[in-house]
Amino acid sequence: MVRFCISKRPAGSIPGRIILSGLCWLLAGAGTVASSVVLAKPQAEQSRSQAEQLKPDPEVMLIEVYKELSANRLRQAQAKADALVEAYPNFRLGHLVRGDLLLMHTRPVTALGAVAGAPEDKLKSLRDEAMVRLRWLRERPSPDLLPRPILQMRDDQKHVLLVDAKRSRLYVYENRGGRPKYVTDYYISQGKFGVNKLKEGDQKTPVGVYYITGRLSAARLPDFYGSGALPINYPNEWDRLNGRSGSGIWLHGTPSDSFSRPPLSSDGCVVLTNPDLHKLSASVEIGKTPVVIAESVEFVSQAKWEGYRNTAARLVEDWRRDVESLNPNRLFANYSRQFKSDQGEDINEWWAKHQKFPVNAKKLSLKLRDMTYFFYPDRDDLIVSTFTQDAFDGKSRSTVRKRQYWAKEGAHWKIVYELNL
Repeated sequence: MVRFCISKRPAGSIPGRIILSGLCWLLAGAGTVASSVVLAKPQAEQSRSQAEQLKPDPEVMLIEVYKELSANRLRQAQAKADALVEAYPNFRLGHLVRGDLLLMHTRPVTALGAVAGAPEDKLKSLRDEAMVRLRWLRERPSPDLLPRPILQMRDDQKHVLLVDAKRSRLYVYENRGGRPKYVTDYYISQGKFGVNKLKEGDQKTPVGVYYITGRLSAARLPDFYGSGALPINYPNEWDRLNGRSGSGIWLHGTPSDSFSRPPLSSDGCVVLTNPDLHKLSASVEIGKTPVVIAESVEFVSQAKWEGYRNTAARLVEDWRRDVESLNPNRLFANYSRQFKSDQGEDINEWWAKHQKFPVNAKKLSLKLRDMTYFFYPDRDDLIVSTFTQDAFDGKSRSTVRKRQYWAKEGAHWKIVYELNL
């Protein structure tokens, strides 16, 4: 439970002036970060309409309320809380904090949400949301670090969305020559029972690399989904291969009577506030925008990230050369003995059906383009590579989009699953 601590009150000060003790450790050292948030948000959201640009960011406003409290400035905190609920009247956490501030003028408050007779489960949800939003200040990654899962995007992929379930954040990265460049991030809610979805109805959010498959407007949906929805392709081929089931995983908004939802509250979808979903939709391209969902995202130095990307690129390039060699043994060495096809075939059965070289071919030219590389979320031993393959054997030409899953087995990387898209 988040608790309050009562500060020593100087003569003439407001009675019951307090600091949020359970949040003090988050606020300590967060001042410079909070200041950068105020600057970063407008820069990241230039696509908003002029009216939206002028509207204050609710998360920044909430942070400012806590900062005033940590400095024992109750009247200033009250004024900022009033402004917050006026700008966002359905922001329940904002109302909860404002209610506590009103009580502080008359008596000490011993817990966040000092509402007599309020349902404890509702209060816990709001307390969880408060802690998650503030923890983001301390755990926000340095701009000098790069997300480990995103190693390469193809040229026509303008953005990638990265969900960090542990932090309840969705990060938006722009494609800068194949390298991810941070744009902005949003608070999100996830499945009631966390991540690693296995089956229909388990109320968990899947972990994996997905793509936006459509855009559903609010007019086509019940109010529950808010300002719209962005479906993703769960289950993907890796999910199906591993026996995971279910459907209907979306990025969507909140009902009109709620500004946001608690961190663990969906049936498996990723839920944003309606304003944030509206802004996010502007950066999404159907069929192109990847959505990488992880339980916890690791951010690494640029040097380490370059090493990971070079490893992924080298695996595919060595495979390409082995195909061009027309040597079946060289090519076969790229594949794992644990290989399984989507039809349940082992490596020998699959190889006999699919890996046939052109008859009487003396030379084969294989060009690869439009590559994407991802470390599979929460895995350091699985890389998914997707590329377009142009093959020419002197007589005929063929083009296919291919995806490979490379697993690390001891000191070597091997293909454990491959399919044509």
